[in-house]
Amino acid sequence: MMTLMRSAGTRHTASQVHPQTRRFSGIRAQVRRVKFGAGLRALAFTFAALVLGALPARAALQIDITQGNVDPLPIAIPGFLGASDEDRRLGSDIASVIAANLDRSGLFRPLPKSSFIEKISDVNVQPRFGDWRIINAQALVTGRSTIESDGRLKVEFRLWDVYAEQQMTGFQFFTTPDNWRRVAHIISDAVYERLTGEEGYFDTRIVYVSESGPKNRRVKRLAIMDQDGHNPRMLTNGSSIVLTPRFSPSNQEITYLSYAGNNPRVYLLDLETGQQEVVGDFPGMTFSPRFSPDGQKIVMSLQRGGNSNIYEMDLRTRVTQRLTNTAAIDTGPSYAPDGDRIAFESDRGGSQQIYVMNADGSNAHRISFGDGRYATPVWSPRGDLIAFTKLHKGRFLIGVMRPDGTGERILTEGFHNEAPTWSPNGRVLMFFRESRGEQGGPSLWSVDLTGYNERPVSTPTFASDPAWSPRLR
Repeated sequence: MMTLMRSAGTRHTASQVHPQTRRFSGIRAQVRRVKFGAGLRALAFTFAALVLGALPARAALQIDITQGNVDPLPIAIPGFLGASDEDRRLGSDIASVIAANLDRSGLFRPLPKSSFIEKISDVNVQPRFGDWRIINAQALVTGRSTIESDGRLKVEFRLWDVYAEQQMTGFQFFTTPDNWRRVAHIISDAVYERLTGEEGYFDTRIVYVSESGPKNRRVKRLAIMDQDGHNPRMLTNGSSIVLTPRFSPSNQEITYLSYAGNNPRVYLLDLETGQQEVVGDFPGMTFSPRFSPDGQKIVMSLQRGGNSNIYEMDLRTRVTQRLTNTAAIDTGPSYAPDGDRIAFESDRGGSQQIYVMNADGSNAHRISFGDGRYATPVWSPRGDLIAFTKLHKGRFLIGVMRPDGTGERILTEGFHNEAPTWSPNGRVLMFFRESRGEQGGPSLWSVDLTGYNERPVSTPTFASDPAWSPRLR
């Protein structure tokens, strides 16, 4: 048993996770139900996977995520088996990515391979559970990877409850070999979900602003990568400054601000086609565009007449509606996940604070009342918390509070922390931290809701303004 924090205060057992269907992007996948001693029947889909739980009975392994104390679950992840050297190399890489994902979550402690007693030799044979209990493994992941005669990569895995001596779940995947890392992320999500009862967040991407060059002449380009920092690629060429990229709920589009021709405009970029379009030409400055939960609208801040107010644009009609009308600076809007409310920052009360209003602009009210200035509010995908940046006594802090302003908690602080973004399951925040000095620059970091699991996120250049995608389908 391990205890972890979850704000919803719900206890989950492994058997409470239900079968569900997930859609892949860019992968031709064939997934089979894998159950010890059972026949295998293939269900083939194009760009789709049918995911079925394989628990034969109620498992004893349970993770209680209602507490604030983190006691990571010991889990063993041997290298996946393979018939050839290439198969085994891929299998070792897949297992390493799974272990790294689970370790970064702070909820799991992958055991060192040097401690393993049993050497797994057949994924279709039950492990010697006693050998794994001796090293205190509570869960075990076994698997096999094979390059088939037609060139496809076949990967199968099983998750075992060591103490109950039961298989908890198992899948097979068929894809191209270059998708091996994506398969590892999908398996990581399956393990995470089966053992915590929450959705995983590993099969996701991060869009961010890549920064290079001297501090006074920074080239800023839009970039995208996997959530663990791998597979980075540039989306813009650096000919104009880009700011505040944000994902559409559909994953396929990004909205961002570009200063092409020294004229700030809001753009939409289709990730599948590479096509981009201008949302609209707005007089004055435009700030912080963000999608509505249904992807049909964009909310942003427009500067007109010396002050800044919040506007909403319907992407289907391109009609713009003004939501706030004050002589103050209203900016940084973020929708609640149900789309009914918007959090934003404003200095209408004399200092920079966080406010919440209805989606039509009515009933705006302040929710931040602690010491210091508050900015960059971002609503959690679960709807239970709002993340923020806080400036107090020269320090930049990243924290969370409930939508009514109660329960404020600081998760991390530093010289310059800013721009939190939520993982799609609402458990982890990513943000950027500026380092001091002439040679310094921004870098990406993550921290979970306990505030104890803070990690750097590797990028090939300086990086700022991260935005986390929804789960890929």
